Amino acid sequence: MALSRSDALVVFGVTGDLAHKMIFPALYAMVKHGELKVPIIGVAFPKWSLERLHKRVMDSIKRSGGIDDKPALRNLLSRLTYVSGDYEDPGTFAALKKTLGKARRPAHYLAIPPSLFGTVIKELGAANLAEHARVIVEKPFGRDLASAKELNKVARAVFPEDSIFRIDHFLGKEAIMNILYFRFANSFLEPIWNRNYVASVQITLSETFGVKGRGAFYETAGCLRDVIENHLFQIVALLAMEPPSDRDFGAVHTEKAKVFEAMRPLKSDDVVRGQYAGYRKERDVAKNSDVATFCALRLFIDSWRWQGVPWYLRSGKYLAENATEVLVELKTPPQILFADSAPATGRANYLRFQISPSSCVALAARVKRAGKEFVGDQRELYLSEEQLGEETPYERLLGDAMVGDGALFTREDAVEAAWAVVDPVLVKHHRALPYKRYTWGPKQADALVASNGGWHNPGTKEASK
Repeated sequence: MALSRSDALVVFGVTGDLAHKMIFPALYAMVKHGELKVPIIGVAFPKWSLERLHKRVMDSIKRSGGIDDKPALRNLLSRLTYVSGDYEDPGTFAALKKTLGKARRPAHYLAIPPSLFGTVIKELGAANLAEHARVIVEKPFGRDLASAKELNKVARAVFPEDSIFRIDHFLGKEAIMNILYFRFANSFLEPIWNRNYVASVQITLSETFGVKGRGAFYETAGCLRDVIENHLFQIVALLAMEPPSDRDFGAVHTEKAKVFEAMRPLKSDDVVRGQYAGYRKERDVAKNSDVATFCALRLFIDSWRWQGVPWYLRSGKYLAENATEVLVELKTPPQILFADSAPATGRANYLRFQISPSSCVALAARVKRAGKEFVGDQRELYLSEEQLGEETPYERLLGDAMVGDGALFTREDAVEAAWAVVDPVLVKHHRALPYKRYTWGPKQADALVASNGGWHNPGTKEASK
């Protein structure tokens, strides 16, 4: 397909929440920036008029930041048409084919429940709407190893692998992309980026809110599936991967897949599960639910570079801060020339990536205090990277998918390898432990990381300890 641009965008589930919250604002931004010049066909079950869909689009854009370019809005609405129908009815896809008209390279975006992915993909194939087309699939791609393999099998029967774009909006964040750039654009990291100098790696994605009325979804997913197996594993892959042979996205995917394949499958004692107080009173949640709204785990990557280095991953709802951070802690100097160069409390030198709420990279190093004595303090060299006007994740990812650039998407082998790591603990695990809201989860999670100085809590001043 040689990176040919899609000549139409089909949005399945166009009347749903995802389209309202994320997709319409992204399409509006793409039109404003001159990046979207093709027809947009919305497909969904409700028998809406085009006028009603237009009102839905305008409401979405108003809520996401306001209408600041009326010509761009009119341009967007003029491109939009609507097909109503059941996804299991071949007639729906016949109507879609007619609406596509002369378009021969559509991008089909499945913003629909995961249970319908296979159905829609099969119907696209049966209606001859897959040849020269692309399919964009929202996460979660499967809910365990078996279902991921089955979905991959269905998708590959209809589309070639380079036409399947498994979307994870997390990978479209500027701060996530910068991890890849920072690692391989700077030579000073490579000599120390291995088991000889890195003591441990911590990744925390914490949220100060609950399930926000999505109890039914969370009952089927839980924290491990919803956040860790995809979002946090992707960060691990970017931090742990070997240098790709070139910038081609296939080479990047190959190295990321190798990281997942080298991950040691989890055991129940590697994972601490938690559930925030009051979760069982949320709407659509079982009264005796054991679903985890918090998960902390200890992970090992059995590769030459990372053998023996523990990776600690943690995420949860109703935690103390709304933040995502990575802390790469280095080992203490091999010979303690100065008594405080290996502090009894606090951390050794570290590199910190803050992904949200703002983007930064910080390096903590010890600096001597003024005076005759050789004592010092640890201070952070701090680089803020927030940039005005940067693309939103969905704007970037939709644009990339429509030109066939798969760099920020996930490949079949990586999806299955990641599920293989967590598969053993999806069913066999310890019960979820209760924790109070606006804390850092159950205290039992502290034991996982006790030998490496405890958790780094985003928002704390580690460097001054």
